[in-house]
Amino acid sequence: MTEGQASAFAATALANVVREYPRHVGHLLTRPDEDLAPRKVHPAFYGSYDWHSAVHMHWLLVRILRLFPGKSEIQVVLDRHFSPPAMAAELAYFHTQAGKTFERPYGWAWLLEMQAELLRLGHDPWSSAVEPLAAELARRMARFVSGAPYPIRAGSHGNTAFACLLALDYARTAADKRLEDEIKAASLRWYRADRDAPLAYEPSLDDFLSPSLVEAALMREVMAADELLGWSKRFFSTDPCKLELPTVADRTDSKQSHLDGLCLSRAWCLKKLGYRTAAKRHLSASLPHVVGGDYAGEHWLASFAALALGDVP
Repeated sequence: MTEGQASAFAATALANVVREYPRHVGHLLTRPDEDLAPRKVHPAFYGSYDWHSAVHMHWLLVRILRLFPGKSEIQVVLDRHFSPPAMAAELAYFHTQAGKTFERPYGWAWLLEMQAELLRLGHDPWSSAVEPLAAELARRMARFVSGAPYPIRAGSHGNTAFACLLALDYARTAADKRLEDEIKAASLRWYRADRDAPLAYEPSLDDFLSPSLVEAALMREVMAADELLGWSKRFFSTDPCKLELPTVADRTDSKQSHLDGLCLSRAWCLKKLGYRTAAKRHLSASLPHVVGGDYAGEHWLASFAALALGDVP
């Protein structure tokens, strides 16, 4: 990430994390008089259209601050949003009836990845405020993957391989051995026997992840090198470098805008898998559309661009 890109991404994220509306609310109503005002229910993550996007745009701000220190405008916002009272309210929501499976697994994984980035940043007041929520979601993630008989192979929020990749980075950064072990065990149980990745059927119109590439990226993290080589040969019967770039016909459509994110997440995965030329091709296709476009994409794409550009996780 260049300093120019960081400045543009930071400006976009700073505007979005305090933008309360429009807001997509995913909430289980349990009584007729519930007040769902975003800033009241989620005093830290009320912006960026929905909860999970708010979380990964906060992650982006932390990443930028770590790579380019001294951006006081970021510090002001994070001081407010990562305050102990704000984070205590976020945790309290997860202990309500509505919060039992709220944002599982995608939002959980991004919160854990955000905490991993805070730990790398080394700003103790923020990471200490976030830690109780991160610890709760780490416990939930461990229980979820250990008890799930099947993975979720979708190209969108439910995908378990993507969630496990982010959560695994947290587990290793925070020395959460239980979570790391559960992710490894579940990944091998779910994916070890897979072969002939259906790359020819990707993408669908809703995809911002390649189910095949993100699975392969996860197996690279959890499988021994000698076994990984044989697994990869069986899995990639089609060359992943030959994936065609997706066509985005309407970037004001919230689902079609996912396809720009698909290019970015493919670039992230392809880079992890050693296909750097293919990664660069996908990255170049979507970087021009990350900032300055319709809010359908602008509320989240910069965080995926930072994933593709960075080396951690």
